[in-house]
Amino acid sequence: MVKIRLKRLGSKFNACYKIVVADARAPRDGRFIEAIGEYNPHSKALRINEEAAIQWIKNGAQLTQTVYNLFKTQKLNEKINSVLKSEKVAAKQASK
Repeated sequence: MVKIRLKRLGSKFNACYKIVVADARAPRDGRFIEAIGEYNPHSKALRINEEAAIQWIKNGAQLTQTVYNLFKTQKLNEKINSVLKSEKVAAKQASK
């Protein structure tokens, strides 16, 4: 299973994170497939490649709870849900 999760970077007491797409079996700070964003909890700065995130979610990637909450602050989860719903409707119409 592929997950979109955080990869910790930085030194002690000065953490920053990359938002990555990784295999669920890989270690937290280990191998990843693609980096799609960055998050700095000290300055609350969040930068996400929305198109890449949506594409990975369409392909079946699961969000971790923390990443889901970060996406919610950026209103990205609403955009993802609308894209997925429109695809389901299009798939139903195509099958009829």
